[in-house]
Amino acid sequence: MKTKDYKIVDEQAEKTKDLVQLARLALAGRPQDVQTYVTRMSRKYQKFAPDLGEQLKDLLKAAPTRKSPLRSETMAAIPLDRDSHLHLLRIESTGVLQHEPIWQEHIDEALQQIVLEHQEADTLHGRGLGPTRTAIFTGPPGVGKTLAAHWLARELDRPLLTLDLSAVMSSYLGRTGSNVRHVLDYAKGVPCVLLLDELDAIAKRRDDDQELGELKRLVTVLLQEIDDWPEGGLLVAASNHQELLDPAVWRRFEVQIEFGMPTRGAIEQSLKLFADDDSAPDKIWSSVLAEVLFGQSFSDIERQIKHLRRQAVLKKIELIELFPILVRQHLKDQSKSTKKEIAAKLGEAGLSQRAVNELTGISRDTLRKLSSE
Repeated sequence: MKTKDYKIVDEQAEKTKDLVQLARLALAGRPQDVQTYVTRMSRKYQKFAPDLGEQLKDLLKAAPTRKSPLRSETMAAIPLDRDSHLHLLRIESTGVLQHEPIWQEHIDEALQQIVLEHQEADTLHGRGLGPTRTAIFTGPPGVGKTLAAHWLARELDRPLLTLDLSAVMSSYLGRTGSNVRHVLDYAKGVPCVLLLDELDAIAKRRDDDQELGELKRLVTVLLQEIDDWPEGGLLVAASNHQELLDPAVWRRFEVQIEFGMPTRGAIEQSLKLFADDDSAPDKIWSSVLAEVLFGQSFSDIERQIKHLRRQAVLKKIELIELFPILVRQHLKDQSKSTKKEIAAKLGEAGLSQRAVNELTGISRDTLRKLSSE
């Protein structure tokens, strides 16, 4: 079979896979997910089937918008702040994730356990048990806490409701606690995953003398509502600053998952996801970039790769030609031994000794020794 024939077969297989997924979403009655998936398809087919990509793009432009993915449900109106009239919740239907998450094993096991418990709720009820009702995710920004909430919503086929802090935090005395109570009361009556993002903003330690009495009362309201969370529902909280949380908060969450910064192996996996399919770094470049990007969050890495992709498109060059930019930006923070390791790998990647010297500052004599070794 010729290379061209293989390419045709691959494209046909890709179209078949997309058609099946579209049918699955449509038959499940998930129009918002259909629109999300068609958006991804339109971008993908621009590469190898431009006519189809354009047709999908035109369909998306003509498609009606939906302000609330839950508006067809029989339920009370989404709660509003009485003064600003802003919605207190952001509501998203169960959607297709931008990319599959990359987690450490203990995180994956804990999340899979939550999903299994809710899928097998009847089995648990038969033994006098119920599925996990509350979980808290902690860790630095950009390591996948919010993505995990989206993933849970997708796996459980439920909408994701997110507490909108900018609307909830009222300037009127006593109103913030009332807003939080309205949000949680509303979410209790909806089959959903409720996300309390940036929990530390509304559940700070009550022994902090600098905090106002209003915020201390807010913590009490929040704890009461979490205690009363219904069985079968799922409340997820996320915090970047767990040290600020009131000690009583921890006892309210049945599952506590700590998200750490990505490992070198996880960074290599993420580079394949964030780069374009046709320009993902090879094994050597993945190893080099994982070394210089180690210590950064997934979101920071994604932001930098997207920035390079835009440059590559506008300059009409391959993404790999811009990888040295990332190396140059981050190499100054590396130790001398690490610089030598990176220099050796850059040589394997095909860079000249002169280019490696300019990037790393390692002398050519040292580079020659590294090469011979």
